[in-house]
Amino acid sequence: MNKRLKALFSTLIIPVLLLNACGPGKVSMSRFERVSNPDAASSDIEQLVTGNTAFAFDLYKAVRALEGNIVYSPYSISLAFAMAYGGAKGDTAAQMAETLQYTLPGEQFHPAFNALDLDLTGRPAEAAGVEEKERFQLNIANSLWGQDGWPFLPEYLDLLAINYGAGMRLVDFKKDPEGARLQINDWIADQTRNRIKDIIPPGVLDTMTRLVLANAIYFKATWEYEFEANYTADRQFSLLNGDIVSVPTMQIGHPKNLSYAAGDGWQAVTLPYKGGLTEMVILVPDNGNFEAFESGLTAEEYEQILAAMELQDVIFSMPKFSFETRYGLKGILAGMGLQAAFDPNAADFSGIDGRRDLYIADAIHKAFIAVDEKGTEAAAATAVVMLEASLPQGVVLTIDRPFFNVIRDVPTGTILFMGRVVDPR
Repeated sequence: MNKRLKALFSTLIIPVLLLNACGPGKVSMSRFERVSNPDAASSDIEQLVTGNTAFAFDLYKAVRALEGNIVYSPYSISLAFAMAYGGAKGDTAAQMAETLQYTLPGEQFHPAFNALDLDLTGRPAEAAGVEEKERFQLNIANSLWGQDGWPFLPEYLDLLAINYGAGMRLVDFKKDPEGARLQINDWIADQTRNRIKDIIPPGVLDTMTRLVLANAIYFKATWEYEFEANYTADRQFSLLNGDIVSVPTMQIGHPKNLSYAAGDGWQAVTLPYKGGLTEMVILVPDNGNFEAFESGLTAEEYEQILAAMELQDVIFSMPKFSFETRYGLKGILAGMGLQAAFDPNAADFSGIDGRRDLYIADAIHKAFIAVDEKGTEAAAATAVVMLEASLPQGVVLTIDRPFFNVIRDVPTGTILFMGRVVDPR
């Protein structure tokens, strides 16, 4: 596996759910435990990562027309829908595979996801020469919340238990959907260190909810080269409309050896986190070139930029920022081609319960990111609601204009988070 693929983010949590769970939290055990050493070829994992990266940039194209800053976790969304995909059939499965860039056959897909997930969660322990207290944090957790008494197929529960470590928690949506909502929200908040709260708003779960698949991911990491707090000062930042605003801007006091590249109308740099296994990739279009660069930003272009990077001594400055976002994924994914899963008359999730009564009524994604002198903290959650139907020496890079950022696992290349900052305020 390519070395560049082996440097993922330091600390993040992403929650993902499929709506349909509530109640006392009783656990319906599968006959099996999670496979800790899945039989997945390295080529399968690389193909899975390639598909996830393609989906990450396809999704960016779908959301870039929205106003303001953007942050989301393509890994969280892909993982959440992967659990639903395990029960999809026919056109529903085909549309999910095409839209979400699931290119592996089913018998290879789920073990590959298991292998990738286990690889990522074990990454902090691989940080050589870093004290445990300074290692980045990466927590990824899955859970399954289902209506007590609903006829979930044992083979579906086994699939999720073996490949995603997701045990079924039985709840009673029919009698207490609000109680179930609070329980799921509490689980996600706990898994994300309270960075993602109230992912499922009131009214989303109702008496027709039958299943919620939840995935949470949390990331926190310290920069390899920390910004010196006494150098942080207000500096000018150019907004897309041409206005100039003043924002707190951090600076690394002395030139550092960073991976850097420059092309026609852009510059790029990577900031490693302690241990070198995760990093933030920052893409900075030149003034006046943001829209042209954004419109041409693809997975292929991103990979070409990574390949062009070389170590340079860079004097680097960037603004501090912290924000969160929420997206309704139903309309976005339907616009990308995933329609059958959201249509009660067309959805086929018979692999979940042996009948075609379930469809995805809604899908919600919420994400958070904070960047300061010490490092980065990021978290995200995805909720899929299923209802019953009826630089060279001397390079100076000061980020004083809108930019893009990607948090990724270096060993596998998995994109954990990505987005843009158009207004750090």
